Amino acid sequence: MKIPYEWLNDYVDVNIDAKELADKLTLSGSNVEEVLISGDTIQNVVTGLITKIEKHPDADKLSICQVNIGKEDIQIVTAATNMKEQDIVPVALHGSTLFDGTKIKKGKLRGVVSMGMFCSEEELGIAGDEPVHGLLIMPKDTPVGEDIKKVLGLSKAVIDFEITSNRPDCLCMVGMARETAATLNLKYKMPNMKFTAKNSADINNEIKVNINDALCKRYMARGVKNVKIAPSPAWIQERLNEAGVRPINNIVDITNFVMLELGQPMHAYDRREITSGIINVERAAKDEKFTTLDEVERTLDDSVLCIKDDKRTIGLAGIMGGLNSEIEEDTTEVVFESANFEGVNIRVNSKKLGLRSEASQRFEKEIDPNLCALAIDRACALVEELGCGEVMQGTIDIYNDVKEVKTLEVSAKYINDFLGTDITPEMMKDYLDRLDLSTTVDGDKLIITVPTFRIDINIKQDIAEEIARIYGYANIPATIIKTNTQRQPRRRKLLLDEKIVDVMTACGLNQSISYSFVSPKVFDLVNLPKDSSFRNVVKIKNPLGEDYSVMRTTTVPSMMECLARNYSRSNEYASLFEIGKIYIPNEDETKLPLEKEILTIGMYGDGVDYLDIKGIMDDLIDEMGLKRFTYKRQSENPMYHPGKTAEVYSGKTKIAVLGEVHPDVSENYGVGTECYIAQVDLEALYENVHEKKEYKTLPKFPAVTRDIALLVDDDILVQEIEDTIKKAGGNLVESTKLFDIYKGKQIPEGKKSIAYAIVYRDNMKTLTDKEINKVHDKILRALEFKLGAQLR
Repeated sequence: MKIPYEWLNDYVDVNIDAKELADKLTLSGSNVEEVLISGDTIQNVVTGLITKIEKHPDADKLSICQVNIGKEDIQIVTAATNMKEQDIVPVALHGSTLFDGTKIKKGKLRGVVSMGMFCSEEELGIAGDEPVHGLLIMPKDTPVGEDIKKVLGLSKAVIDFEITSNRPDCLCMVGMARETAATLNLKYKMPNMKFTAKNSADINNEIKVNINDALCKRYMARGVKNVKIAPSPAWIQERLNEAGVRPINNIVDITNFVMLELGQPMHAYDRREITSGIINVERAAKDEKFTTLDEVERTLDDSVLCIKDDKRTIGLAGIMGGLNSEIEEDTTEVVFESANFEGVNIRVNSKKLGLRSEASQRFEKEIDPNLCALAIDRACALVEELGCGEVMQGTIDIYNDVKEVKTLEVSAKYINDFLGTDITPEMMKDYLDRLDLSTTVDGDKLIITVPTFRIDINIKQDIAEEIARIYGYANIPATIIKTNTQRQPRRRKLLLDEKIVDVMTACGLNQSISYSFVSPKVFDLVNLPKDSSFRNVVKIKNPLGEDYSVMRTTTVPSMMECLARNYSRSNEYASLFEIGKIYIPNEDETKLPLEKEILTIGMYGDGVDYLDIKGIMDDLIDEMGLKRFTYKRQSENPMYHPGKTAEVYSGKTKIAVLGEVHPDVSENYGVGTECYIAQVDLEALYENVHEKKEYKTLPKFPAVTRDIALLVDDDILVQEIEDTIKKAGGNLVESTKLFDIYKGKQIPEGKKSIAYAIVYRDNMKTLTDKEINKVHDKILRALEFKLGAQLR
């Protein structure tokens, strides 16, 4: 919001310069972007009187001018032709600087000395939209030798504020005048809003307004007859230009002036174009075509609120008027509109239509509906002041849900405790009254009446903020927070996550991170059938592209991409792990998907095989304290090699799957060697973790080791043999160790020889051979009965 410094002085007598004011307003909570002073760059440019003009002896297009600049006479050589003797013009002297930063020095033009140059409006930065032809000729009574900035008023300042969305009351001159007065402890004044309705006609007899949609909160209209369209007076045009608004004509300029002054957007319709005498506020028809004032035809939908002449649209509510009802040079009667519309709808539709106007920027911030009356009064007062028409009798005002002032109560003690200050209730009242927050003091209690334009004040903390910024943040002493803090232990999951990272790095793996969103094509790369549940994915509504359009349901593709990237860069081996999430869609689409955290391990390289990744899994299980776990063969997972894959269970809960990646999958990713991947469900793992360490004393009695060599079918798993040994041996079997597997000429086809060392121990006594033989024989019988094993 650009606030011209001189315009601000119309409402409050500011007693400091623009830069100091900007500093003070910043400290009181108004965010200043910059202070623009129009003539800052112009230096050493004065007014000069041309006393004599002669032709240049060696150049037909140059003239030699003798110029009086007050203290002395100088010579200027120029190519300009629109000056004559006794004209007063701007003169840029030796060492001067122009508006665009150009430095001027004395020199020679075709052998004749020139002590500077004459200036046009363009060199001084005051040229308008029309092209500039020649020098700027000053009025005859202009003093000679004066600084051109003083003569032309080029030292005018404009303060550019960033107005936050919760302070729409500051999007106007009066709002910033109120802030300025409160900051500097001055009084501000409202503009003149008094007028006389001189025309005897009543607008209520000529125009009827119907609000057919709740998006319009208030609609006011007044009529003006005998309108005389003409350019606005210079002071209005100057104010509008300083604020960055282009003057058009007196009626349109009045609506823009009021918007900038009071913050309430207005619009003026040519009365001739409201042919039916009826104004309907309702939504547009779907795919309706409408041409706005900027001469662009736009396609509307049924969410756009419109102002209609019975059936014909004449304006987009809160955004821009229509070309079909604009003020023309021959307009003699206008209808002023001052209305209030629902902010979200204005924001959405102005963005949708690509049409963000000064009006829409205010309405979208939910400005006060009570501004409508002030604005339409001010517009009528300006019509009377400028003598450009006669205000009609009567006012149309439809205001169904009147916005009332709020009252808040807060204790002075609370404010002081909250801020860490020692401000008296009377001082608090003074600060709040400055902001038009009318306050009554009742002992320690403050009773504040909050005006409707302060939409940001709703709770007692808001009152504390208002007091603090006017009191001055710099005046609030720094205090230590009065509280007791206790260090909380880290969450269990965080500790377990850290332990997993420690185990993985200790095993020589490097951590990787990949995107959770993937391409739907990865499911084909990992051999998933068309009916696989993994293909039921969460789709992203606004993806970066097809390659990142769905959320992953398995981490195998992500890990394979990492391994393939390493392989393509000729890395001989790679050992990686990632802790990431997969996303399982919820059957109820209104609910969020299920997120599961997965530890993924990936490996390839010379000498790497299934036992390496199983060894890492064993280390992880050991560190996490899982007591009961088993490996079970898995041959149905299409992503893995059917003969080199296992699932890991803790009791009946599956916690992981690991094995060699299917050769077709490795080939699909361009990896020419065996890859091994493990996926661990961390939630299932953490549920089975035993964090409490258990210790036992060293055994007092000796152990006895017996070797056993068995002939079993080739498809018998080592896990089955070990389980049978432990179950049959009971508590006397301390451990088993597989030390040999043999297949050869001496072994029948389809069979294998497996040798174990079984350690027996009793913690209460020394075992005898008889006791050991009894248990050993029991183990052999169990192996023969359950697995068909034969002792070699």
